[in-house]
Amino acid sequence: MVLGIPPGLFLILGALLVPLFPGRWRKPYMLFLPLAGLWYLIGAESGTFLTFSFLDYEIVPLRIDRLSLIFGYVFHIAAALSIVYAWHNDDIIEQIAGLAYAGSGIGAVFAGDLITLFIYWEAMAVTSVFLIWARRSNAAYAAGMRYLIIQVTSGVLLLSGAILMAHDTGSVAFDKMTLGSLATWLILIAFGIKCAFPLLHNWLSDAYPEATVTGTVFLSAFTTKCAVYVLARGFPGTDLLIYIGAAMALFPVFYAIIENDFRRLLAYALNQQLGFMVIGIGIGTTLAINGAVAHAFVSTLYKALLFMSMGAVLYRVGTVKGSELGGLYRSMPLTTVFCIIGAASISAFPLFSGFIAKSLILSAVAYEGYLAIWMILLVASVGAFFHSGIKVPYYTFFAQDSGKRCKEAPLNMLIAMGITAILCIAIGAYSPWLYSLLPHPVKYIPYTTSHVIGQYQLLIFAALAFAVLIRFKIYPPNLKSVNLDFDITYRKWLPAIYRWVITLTRDGWQSILQDLRNGVQKVVQYMFRHHGPEGILARTWPTGSMALWVAVLLGGILLIYYV
Repeated sequence: MVLGIPPGLFLILGALLVPLFPGRWRKPYMLFLPLAGLWYLIGAESGTFLTFSFLDYEIVPLRIDRLSLIFGYVFHIAAALSIVYAWHNDDIIEQIAGLAYAGSGIGAVFAGDLITLFIYWEAMAVTSVFLIWARRSNAAYAAGMRYLIIQVTSGVLLLSGAILMAHDTGSVAFDKMTLGSLATWLILIAFGIKCAFPLLHNWLSDAYPEATVTGTVFLSAFTTKCAVYVLARGFPGTDLLIYIGAAMALFPVFYAIIENDFRRLLAYALNQQLGFMVIGIGIGTTLAINGAVAHAFVSTLYKALLFMSMGAVLYRVGTVKGSELGGLYRSMPLTTVFCIIGAASISAFPLFSGFIAKSLILSAVAYEGYLAIWMILLVASVGAFFHSGIKVPYYTFFAQDSGKRCKEAPLNMLIAMGITAILCIAIGAYSPWLYSLLPHPVKYIPYTTSHVIGQYQLLIFAALAFAVLIRFKIYPPNLKSVNLDFDITYRKWLPAIYRWVITLTRDGWQSILQDLRNGVQKVVQYMFRHHGPEGILARTWPTGSMALWVAVLLGGILLIYYV
């Protein structure tokens, strides 16, 4: 802890002080915060700190072990790189939100209990939405509202699960859990929302592309990786996660391949990469957990690099739609190189970071005998190469010349992309450094002859297949369109159902009111007919006639009485 404060809280409190710094000092101060937190973590000792009792429950705001440390490392690195990337941005709201969001994510991975986790969990939701709204467009506002509702719902489910667990076990400790109670199921669903499980995933591809150029880089690093951490902490070895992860690794491929907006494509690619991690967590062996954690670490970097490169294109050109790009290597050569490095990393080329992480997961799947899952991951790997490894750099910087000419990305963007690219190569070329940070000891050697040759064969044949598909115009073209995924439920179907219910209710209520009015009117008319000035009961009757009728009535009563 820095000055007795947990690293996450240190960044959050530091974010609140950002407005006090003048413009020239504000950004160095912001960069200092994650670097100071990283410096502390490098020398931090394992254990639980700052524990206290609340309502007879033990609260642990700071728990440090090897699992939380590696996520803490990469989150601080990602925060520092994001700040450098956003150095040109003077939007103070976005600056505060970015720092507080990073701090919330860091705080979550060091939480030792479910209550502390919930606080940081909801803080991530509230702070991150401002990175979307900071774009100040109608689409961003709508996407941000949907994003906030979904994220807050995740927090409500987490809190509900924590309360039930406290009732059932008398503890709110955040440790390994087993599915079998309503509490654990609620907690798993809460985690699954932030991890973008199938049918719970569209907030990712809906909101991330609507964020600001710099906000998307922040968003790509924390929320989903924090979800991977809590799954690895809470549900390792849960078989259900294997099959959920397989679906995650496979189905986004098809949407990414046909997507025209490249930031939305990368959001789908991020969802797909999460599938690899979830499978590793579901298998639960030491090799699989190491693979999932290693993949979370490297994915944070190369996904940030890809979002950075597309953000630079959006910043200079004004669009990241594949149908409107091409030939930008002439204007943005350095950005082109950095994008290719990110593409090679996500495609798991040897000597790049993705190779050593995916190798651990694929080997763990093979060792445990999940042949079908292994085949799915191979298909997913080819798909990742198609949509992120080839499509993004090819259609952005090469392919047809769009005729667009612009300046290279700003210097701060280039520095951030350059550092991230160096890390992607360094980690891939020297795997022992990353392996030394993993939660469990690693005896795996990724660079064997058979493994390297097999991976190159897979990539080369995939590249040939892509070339053939392009040559014969079979590969889906980049079209100006909107691809609706499960988000059609809250974009069209749910609003349509809502409008139908409201219309039906309104029309039914109006019909009831009209019937009541008609009934009342008939009663009033009836009463008026009999009691009005011209009514039968208001007529003047002759005295003789009245006496006659009285006598008739009395006679009738006497007859009935005596008979």
